Amino acid sequence: MRNLILLIFVAFIIPWTSTAQTPQYLIKLRDKNGTPYSVSKPGEFLSPRSIERRARQQIPVVENDLPVNPAYLDSIRSVENVTIRNVSKWLNQVCIETNDATALDKISAFTFVLTSRQVRRQALLLPELKNKLETDLKESAGMRGGRGVNGLDYGVSSGQITIHKGNFLHDKGYRGQGVLISVIDAGFTAYKSLPAFDSVRNQGRIIDTYDFVANKTEVNDAHSHGMYCFSIIVANVPGQMIGSAPNASFLLYRSEDGIYESPAEEQNWVVAAERSDSAGADIITTSLGYTTFDNPVFNHTYADMDGKTTIMAKGAAIAATKGMILLNAAGNDGNKPWHYIGTPADAIGTLSVGAVDINGNPGVFSSNGPSADGRQKPEVSSVGVATFVQGPGGTFVSGNGTSFATPNLAGLVACLWQAFPE
Repeated sequence: MRNLILLIFVAFIIPWTSTAQTPQYLIKLRDKNGTPYSVSKPGEFLSPRSIERRARQQIPVVENDLPVNPAYLDSIRSVENVTIRNVSKWLNQVCIETNDATALDKISAFTFVLTSRQVRRQALLLPELKNKLETDLKESAGMRGGRGVNGLDYGVSSGQITIHKGNFLHDKGYRGQGVLISVIDAGFTAYKSLPAFDSVRNQGRIIDTYDFVANKTEVNDAHSHGMYCFSIIVANVPGQMIGSAPNASFLLYRSEDGIYESPAEEQNWVVAAERSDSAGADIITTSLGYTTFDNPVFNHTYADMDGKTTIMAKGAAIAATKGMILLNAAGNDGNKPWHYIGTPADAIGTLSVGAVDINGNPGVFSSNGPSADGRQKPEVSSVGVATFVQGPGGTFVSGNGTSFATPNLAGLVACLWQAFPE
């Protein structure tokens, strides 16, 4: 399975010349000794909203909440020919980029370094490379119209809301207000201009954005996959499409490289989840999944889908202990030789989401469980067959995938949490 849960299965080929990638390594640190931070002063590294969420659920601030010791980072940064890509406080590890073997040896010799492992190798030179974010979206014919009791005209999205009785929540006024949802994906092209996002933009409900692949704040120039998923939750165009939580607030984070495939992206996701936690997110929705990589030496096996082996599963398991609800696409490999879920759908504490149509019939492509250690996966399902999304041209279109089922359910979880905050 390619790492991004593909929206659908038509290959879109793009030319690729000799673009190279610098190798990346994860440097696992031994401890957090000597850190200037303390669990007794969480306001130095967590937002008030994050602290309040923990307090409301009686979740203590613990050592893995502490930032990595800045002195350790300074030592790594002092080594020539090394760039720090990102830092995970939960896993206490640093992702670095270097072509210099001597520099890596110097870092490995530091007494505070426990291990180092490669997570991205030099890219192979291939004549062409498949775009992993394959899409085959169909124009809406205006079907599935539906109106709630209090006047919400869902347009084409009626079926994907009413299958869960989400219209009941919406009619009661529970439309996600006050709930902060983090969408971690592959990019959100054109969200600043497309009609589905007018309300969320104009009302200032996009709280934070960051691209962990390019290390920049903008996320609207990488790929459309995240935009599609975002629209399923937040669309607010009466008579055309209403999302599952149109009044929620959002964090938009890019962790996935839509072209290359490496475990470095798993680390990106963990760091994005940490930022979600620190910002005070209530829900994280992710339509990504990893099993195989460009370099097969990094490939996962089914035995790795045990909730405790992969980088992402480890990070997701910690995220679930912080009082957030995590939803992850199960995968689109149900009718392929690899028919299992990917990671982090295997993670302990994460709800993996399968795909059904608006009548509840399972999508033939929806990946299967159980996890390698025997846990039920996926735990839940939502509409991922002919799901309506905001299209790149401004119209509303339909497509298939557990990628689409996941945000639909995430939005309804937000509405339910709003209704029952305790």
